[in-house]
Amino acid sequence: MSSATGRRRTVRRAPATGPPRATADRGAWFLVLPALIPILLLSVGPLLYGILLAFTDAQSGRTAPTRWIGGLNFRDLLHDTLFWESFRIGLLWAVGVTVPQFLLALGLALLLDQDLRLGRLARVLAIVPWAMPEVVVGIMWRLVYHPDAGILNETFRDLGLGDGRDWLSGLATALPAVIVVGVWAGLPQTTVTLLAGLQNTPRELHEAAAVDGAGAWRRFRTVTWPALKPIALAITALNFIWNFNSFALVYVLTGGGPGGRTRLPMLFAYEEAFRYGQFGYAAAMGCVMVAVISVFLALFLVGRLRGGDDT
Repeated sequence: MSSATGRRRTVRRAPATGPPRATADRGAWFLVLPALIPILLLSVGPLLYGILLAFTDAQSGRTAPTRWIGGLNFRDLLHDTLFWESFRIGLLWAVGVTVPQFLLALGLALLLDQDLRLGRLARVLAIVPWAMPEVVVGIMWRLVYHPDAGILNETFRDLGLGDGRDWLSGLATALPAVIVVGVWAGLPQTTVTLLAGLQNTPRELHEAAAVDGAGAWRRFRTVTWPALKPIALAITALNFIWNFNSFALVYVLTGGGPGGRTRLPMLFAYEEAFRYGQFGYAAAMGCVMVAVISVFLALFLVGRLRGGDDT
């Protein structure tokens, strides 16, 4: 009788491990599909088309059919000193914006994490630049840097520090001036992210460290930073990628000038495609930039995986 019962139980359990699991997998795919289709159509599709375009001689306004030319665009790009100069400027811009942006955001997040009297108002004001479109930010800062009526030069004149200068047109000042704008525009996003990480750190750890006699710096080094490190690494990597791929802000401020001193890789590719009509060559530039960013992301992910136990 016990054996018959065992057989009946075995027969009842068999269907539960088969078709229901396959049905659940199909149901999960149906739930993911509405979000997956726009990604495939708007991200993966254009990326694959751009890669395909990089191996052709596609140009605007030509009547002849587009031809497959293999790696000729990449060979020409390898010897294009102007592109590699823009690549160097892009790296200077990305590092010059990302590093000060993180340091200032960290200090501001630590300040906003305190029990300030008008803390909520300060947090709202801190994210105001984030709510402004890049085009509006660029126009506003062009007015600030205006050589005749800009508030910056007017302040210098009032302080007796000279008649000011044309910040966005000077060969030595254009890139630093644009970097300042980039830091200001991206500061709120980094601040909010770091502030969220600080507020998720248990207060009990800080109180225990204070009871043990740890000062402010020691509490930051042993309590705050270990909890904040994964978030800091992630937002720094994302900021570097976003800054390297910047376009609208620098385009509105300088248009890549003067003399190409602020011509970022994205600006260079834009000019090749829409000013000179070299779509295939511009697509090859885009492929190189995607490859560089992919390598950077791979190195970042490998580093995070190796250091996962420490963080």
